[in-house]
Amino acid sequence: MTEDTVRVFIDGVVRFFQTNQSNDVKVGTPYLINNDSPTAFDVTGIIGISGPYKGCVYFTVPRIFVKHLLLSMGELDTSSEHMFDLVGEVANTISGNARSEFGHEFMISVPVMIEGAPGNIHLPQHLRSYVIPIYWKSYSGAVVVCLEN
Repeated sequence: MTEDTVRVFIDGVVRFFQTNQSNDVKVGTPYLINNDSPTAFDVTGIIGISGPYKGCVYFTVPRIFVKHLLLSMGELDTSSEHMFDLVGEVANTISGNARSEFGHEFMISVPVMIEGAPGNIHLPQHLRSYVIPIYWKSYSGAVVVCLEN
């Protein structure tokens, strides 16, 4: 995966937060990890990717991050259902932005939601993933990109 490919996902994160009047998002320096212990927080929205690229992209954050993001968007219902919807929407938006950059053959699935330990995320062992740290207010999350071309 090239630096330009990773940049597409970084731009997608920034765009999502700008669209939702949360301009104070910061993106950390992306880094590579082995797929034997995936990075994950309390709530994760995973998008499967097929076509010229194969793999997945996921957005993962602590519950408190999502709760405050919902509140900042004017949503008073911070139930688990709304949290899952928002995390899935962020994952879908980031992947959708990548699809517009990479073309119609870059196929994305609907988000799969996972709550809890990262043991529920299974990534190809022969690949490594890029973790893109996300900082918003006092919270940290990540976008993880695991793609092969």
